[in-house]
Amino acid sequence: MTRQSGFHPLTVLFTMLLGLLSLQTHANDGALYAPAAPKGSAFVRLLNAGNEPVSAVIAGVTIKSVPSMESSSFSFLPAGSYTTKLGSQSLPVKLEADHYYTLVNLSDGAPRLVDEVGFKDRRKSLMRLHNLTDRQLSVKTTDGKTEVISSVAPSAQGEREINPVKIQLALFEDERRLAEAKPVLLKRGEVSSLFVIGKAGKVIPVWVESKSAN
Repeated sequence: MTRQSGFHPLTVLFTMLLGLLSLQTHANDGALYAPAAPKGSAFVRLLNAGNEPVSAVIAGVTIKSVPSMESSSFSFLPAGSYTTKLGSQSLPVKLEADHYYTLVNLSDGAPRLVDEVGFKDRRKSLMRLHNLTDRQLSVKTTDGKTEVISSVAPSAQGEREINPVKIQLALFEDERRLAEAKPVLLKRGEVSSLFVIGKAGKVIPVWVESKSAN
């Protein structure tokens, strides 16, 4: 008796079902993962240090309704020079390729664009202080005994690599303690930025941790 060649109908049906499941899996992956940033993109996030929710528009990219004292994730866009619309205000900005920026909305002044220098050490954490006040500031342990970042001038920034740890720190002007920051978990390979706003010794610290681009 000669054996006939070909596929059993059940085998064909099973193969078709596997193909459909594979297509559905890829479709789901597309919904889960945002598109990758093109090479040479710039990355911008919005920190709202104002009292009301605010949105920003940069080169057609909209960062929607960020609550007070919170930040958005990074959004990517082509490098170049733009005029940023932030609430009722505007700010000319120049964005360089492969740079990360934080656009800061201030309740008592013009918005600022802060350059966030990259960090590539996967073994350590990086803590960065952005001093947006009119005072020279240092970051110390809450008891004032250990200085972590020293003497950062107004409108300047300072940083320090540190082992990953959960920590609570305070802001000092010389030996005078001005404010305590909320506890923060410093993560390996990531940047935790402490933005400080305010005037006349009344300062408000706001932690902004690394967030992926979207």
